[in-house]
Amino acid sequence: QEDEQERRDLFYNTMQLKVVPLGAGQDVGRSCVMVSIRNKNIMFDCGMHMGYNDERRFPDFSLISSNGRFDQIIDCVIITHFHLDHCGALPFFTEMCGYNGPIYMTYPTKSICPILLEDYRKIVVEKKGETNFFTSQMIKTCMKKVIAVNLHQTIHVDDELEIKAYYAGHVLGAAMFHAKVGDESVVYTGDYNMTPDRHLGSAWIDKCRPDLLITETTYATTIRDSKRCRERDFLKRIHKCVERGGKVLIPVFALGRAQELCLLLDTYWERMNLNVPIYFSAGLTEKANLYYKLFINWTNQKIKETFVKRNMFDFKYVKPFDRSMIEQPGAMVLFATPGMLHAGMSLEVFKKWAGSELNMVILPGYCVVGTVGNKLLAGQTPCRVEIDMKTTLDVKCKVKALSFSAHADAKGIMQLIHLAEPRNVLLVHGEKAKMQFLKQRIHEELGIPCFDPANGVAVTIPTKRTVPVDVSVGLLKKQLSRATTPHPSVFPLPSSLHHQPPSAIQPSSLLPFTPLSSSSSSSSSSSSSLLKNGPLASTSASLLTKRTCGPINNAPVHGLLVMKEDSPVRLLDPSEAGEELGLTEHKLTFRSKRRLPEKVQESPEVQAQFLAHLCSSLGHWLDPLPISLQDAQLSFRSVVIRSESPSLVMSWTHEDEDLAASASSIINQVMASTL
Repeated sequence: QEDEQERRDLFYNTMQLKVVPLGAGQDVGRSCVMVSIRNKNIMFDCGMHMGYNDERRFPDFSLISSNGRFDQIIDCVIITHFHLDHCGALPFFTEMCGYNGPIYMTYPTKSICPILLEDYRKIVVEKKGETNFFTSQMIKTCMKKVIAVNLHQTIHVDDELEIKAYYAGHVLGAAMFHAKVGDESVVYTGDYNMTPDRHLGSAWIDKCRPDLLITETTYATTIRDSKRCRERDFLKRIHKCVERGGKVLIPVFALGRAQELCLLLDTYWERMNLNVPIYFSAGLTEKANLYYKLFINWTNQKIKETFVKRNMFDFKYVKPFDRSMIEQPGAMVLFATPGMLHAGMSLEVFKKWAGSELNMVILPGYCVVGTVGNKLLAGQTPCRVEIDMKTTLDVKCKVKALSFSAHADAKGIMQLIHLAEPRNVLLVHGEKAKMQFLKQRIHEELGIPCFDPANGVAVTIPTKRTVPVDVSVGLLKKQLSRATTPHPSVFPLPSSLHHQPPSAIQPSSLLPFTPLSSSSSSSSSSSSSLLKNGPLASTSASLLTKRTCGPINNAPVHGLLVMKEDSPVRLLDPSEAGEELGLTEHKLTFRSKRRLPEKVQESPEVQAQFLAHLCSSLGHWLDPLPISLQDAQLSFRSVVIRSESPSLVMSWTHEDEDLAASASSIINQVMASTL
């Protein structure tokens, strides 16, 4: 009994998915989501929160294991892209918490991750003086554990778990991942963009129909205006500011929006013949160019086509920036990192330039709650902003948010759901109120169950189990031969013939019947003469229009399911199953009776005419199915129709139930026309 209960528990546990957000649950930042598929545990992303400087900056890994035995629990870690809110906690988790299992990411992500991790380490350790942080050597050791993957490459993590990467747009190397165990699967999007831009294409995934789609919702309630309008507004504001002698600070992350906006400004400066200097934080431009050259196949088609003649990232007007230029007089435009004004060069420059009304700060991306960028967007300038626990700053410069964020908006999120066709959706990486709005929309418009758990809250999602079945060749041949013989599923009857009482049938669609006198016709009158010269000649042309035969989709296969111990489940033809199992086959025959119209009951001759008329009608709709009319009896396949005055009797076997139902509809129509 204990063994049986254990097996039952194991079975039910494998019939559901379990998801626990360790970060990004009803929040933006610190992305880290644990997913259990059957007996496999996957960690998607391992990021840090930019709004915190204490233990809250990292995910709460104690929710996975209290004793640090992560290798025994987690089968693999998957990193979607190089942004720190998705990979920033990885060295901490591997080198300080002790995880030594496989880590997967794309080739560009593997190349760029260590650079951004090292830049951030320098800010936290060398400038802020924090001690409980990973070292440069830890970053190098961590990256040695990474296994790089290509797009659309199926990676077998072990005998059961496989993963596959799809293009996500967003930044260079960003990918969505499809994880599959048996016939259960999950798609985790990370950050993605459904709109192509100047250097990257749009996200794409095939119709994989996963049990669960876990999607970011940064802009869950936003539908952006046209990209061209935003670009025009961006250029207009910058031009106006530098004309007055002001300085423009554009906080960006090192790769991604930085290249997008540099391309835009470089082209505009050339067109307008402007000589105001544009600067980029020193060193990052060169590194960015190197990686865009190395991974040119990840960019959009236009960049690829022009790359041979000219590298679009060799900017003509964008020059390296040096710290000594901060106090330099005169107009300038500066791209500085990081993008949320929470540290680094962008924050340092902001402190110097914020006091002048001539200057401007343009925030082109999302700013997490707790960062200086978010505080600026929440207030109105001039204002007083708290930089840290010890510093506040009077802000007199103009502050403008112009969204060039490479995240999908509400329309893009719905578009991805339509592409993948998941059975369930789970929302992460978004604000709580916005998530709830999108959750309701998904449920109402798409009818898909949707979840939005907070950090540390487990969600259990039931899944469907499929059982593989071997179908016998004999059964398939028999079913195929039946499917190639036209019946209502091949030649659909007009809607007027299905399930309508005589009172609902319009006279124009009837098959009229008028009894012929015995002197002018006999019971042997052919159905062709009736069709050409008799009452059927007046039949509605639309009713007699032939239907075109098309492919048969989702044709049912009827057989007996045979299950034996230590052998696969098989679907057999009843005769095969009976022979194998020693069973006698019994055929089930159905019989229906309907009363003939009064004028048809007058004589055997009139009844013969009626059967001939009925033969013509059935022959038209079931052509080329052979219909026999002999000895006052119609027969086709197992269906038999005969006159037993005062009734018309029809019989058939269970195999021809659909065919008999359609024949019955035609009979009702013909009989109604004679009333």
